[in-house]
Amino acid sequence: MIEKVLHRGNLLLAYRQVQANQGAAGVDGMSVLELAGHLQVNQEALVTAIRSSQYFPLPILGVEIPKSNGQKRRLGIPTVTDRLLQQAVNQAIAPLFELEFKEYSYGFRPNRNAHQAVWQAQKNINEGYQHIVDMDLKSFFDEVEHCLLLQLVYQKVKCPLTLRLIRKWLRAPILIGGKLTKRRKGVPQGSPLSPLLSNILLHELDKELEKQGLRYVRYADDFSVYTKSESEARQVGNNLFLFLKNKLRLPINREKSGIRRPVDFQILGYRFVPTYRKGEKGKYQLVVAEKAWARLKQNLKGITRKTTPSAFEQRVQQLKEVQRGWVNYFRLASIQGKLKQVDSWLRNRLRHCIWHDWKKPERKRKNLIRLGVSKGEAYAWSQTRKGGWAVAQSPILVTTITLKRLVKKGYESLFDYYKQVAPQLNEPLYTRPVRTVV
Repeated sequence: MIEKVLHRGNLLLAYRQVQANQGAAGVDGMSVLELAGHLQVNQEALVTAIRSSQYFPLPILGVEIPKSNGQKRRLGIPTVTDRLLQQAVNQAIAPLFELEFKEYSYGFRPNRNAHQAVWQAQKNINEGYQHIVDMDLKSFFDEVEHCLLLQLVYQKVKCPLTLRLIRKWLRAPILIGGKLTKRRKGVPQGSPLSPLLSNILLHELDKELEKQGLRYVRYADDFSVYTKSESEARQVGNNLFLFLKNKLRLPINREKSGIRRPVDFQILGYRFVPTYRKGEKGKYQLVVAEKAWARLKQNLKGITRKTTPSAFEQRVQQLKEVQRGWVNYFRLASIQGKLKQVDSWLRNRLRHCIWHDWKKPERKRKNLIRLGVSKGEAYAWSQTRKGGWAVAQSPILVTTITLKRLVKKGYESLFDYYKQVAPQLNEPLYTRPVRTVV
């Protein structure tokens, strides 16, 4: 296996993947751009050190990023050299495990995505499995037992050198605030190997669920089980709690776990509401969770803040990137009405930016005249004491800085893009096949 890992073609493919992923530098400060030059000089010595078990990874850089709930998540950033080698190992061993991974595991696997997980959850609910065991693993990536995980890897990977490499990466200390801390459990979130290792461990959970004949959906450490009665759901929940505690040694977050009905359940940013279409009694359609809407508006606010020095064309380009990513992810949901509201609000924010950029009254007067406003009205509005937000929503800007003019400058509405990428709007959501937008 180690020869497959260190094969020149495998290392080249790993280098390209690391380069495409970009990412921050590790503890050595080496960036992705410097990796090619480093490998030209040191690749042979690096390969020799791995073959002779003399290679030792550098510590992981601990970085905290904010979560949507106000708390922080700790990421572990390996050096770019370690990321390259981890990617090479991942490419070599992943096919061995992929053959056995289960159908309803969707996270970080080839040709599988979050949309398929959401669609399967909706399918389960609409087929009558409406008592949902929603389990949240407490700090999953920090709680993984190394011995248990390495035993599972050993079942497929018999190569001592490869196993030793993986163990060294798992045990590498983490640098937090300038202080090195030992690690005796956990998988660093942020390394190329962590998604595969998490799937290897939680594959044991998938096997247990299938052994019991249960319907479930799992996306990485986010999983839910679908049953037809509350009593069955409670029994399943108790059994899962014991299995995770005793077999996988993973704690449950009791505050976030429980038995849910569809209207109280969320999965990967989506939630469910009853559909009142004729002949679809008891069915549920997808909508977007409130937190996802709030994050979208927060991101749009940041781009359209009037005090941020930015050209209009630059703002529009940034908006497109955010809007397209968000709509592509949530295109399975029924969001037409709310998108129109956000579009109207966003256009007013853009008008506010334009009004603020005009600054002086004389410039405002001249620009209003160019847009077709009479001289008297242009003078009056240029001298107004109204605030910029009030002016942005007033007829003077709504009828002059029109949607047509904004589109000419590159603006694209959320709703127009949604119409391009969403499944057929008149087709029942729970019967739609999953589409992938390239």
